[in-house]
Amino acid sequence: MPIYEIDGLRPVVDPTAFVHPTAVLIGDVIVGPGSYIAPHASLRGDFGRLIVGPGANVQDSCTMHGFPGTDTVIEQDGHIGHGAVLHGCIVRTNAMVGMNAVVMDGAIVGESAFVAALTFVKAKFEIPPRTLVAGVPGRIVRDLTDEEIGWKRAGTAEYQELTRRSLGTMRECTPLTVPEQNRKRFLPPGDLAPKFVTEGR
Repeated sequence: MPIYEIDGLRPVVDPTAFVHPTAVLIGDVIVGPGSYIAPHASLRGDFGRLIVGPGANVQDSCTMHGFPGTDTVIEQDGHIGHGAVLHGCIVRTNAMVGMNAVVMDGAIVGESAFVAALTFVKAKFEIPPRTLVAGVPGRIVRDLTDEEIGWKRAGTAEYQELTRRSLGTMRECTPLTVPEQNRKRFLPPGDLAPKFVTEGR
């Protein structure tokens, strides 16, 4: 996998974490236990420090970066959707940043808060715990329900299981030319039928 040191600083990856071979880690990056770094994620710690906490996930094509002297942090069980950008911000425990959202410098996503897909969170904006933020620029829409936070926890648990599956079974291979007869499917885990957080109720 593309992992690079710069100025003598080398990324740190806990052995229980999974980093996909196409993800890029540079410099001052710390990937914690049980976390998942997906294909084509870019964690570029050539100025500020990047920290991915225990059980967190950084999904496909995400970018983490920061200015010199700053920390960009995803705390425990943080959940970062496909294509999101985190720059010099903090994502607190059990918070979620939706697909293609941008969270800017000095912003704080509070514990168990959600940033909706495509939201722009401006610099130094503080999102209270257990709230939904949406829009451009992001604004506080409402409080989250226990059901929504439970749905998020279940989704994050599935990424933690994906970490274990990937460490145990993911291998580079050549493709088949035709599907097998009675080709198996991945079974849906538990009660993870699609549920959607909307802007209003």
